[in-house]
Amino acid sequence: MPAVFQVSPYSFIFFSSDRGEPAHIHVTRDRQLTKFWINPLFLDKNRGFKEHKLS
Repeated sequence: MPAVFQVSPYSFIFFSSDRGEPAHIHVTRDRQLTKFWINPLFLDKNRGFKEHKLS
């Protein structure tokens, strides 16, 4: 998982196996993971982040 950007403690990553999907980015912290579509920007998946942390 190459990290595109790091803002401690968050890592912005992509998975090479996500080929064929529209542009998106995964954000991780500890064991929490989210997936955001880029255009238009919206949350696709959330595993572990509390709602107030996503806004």
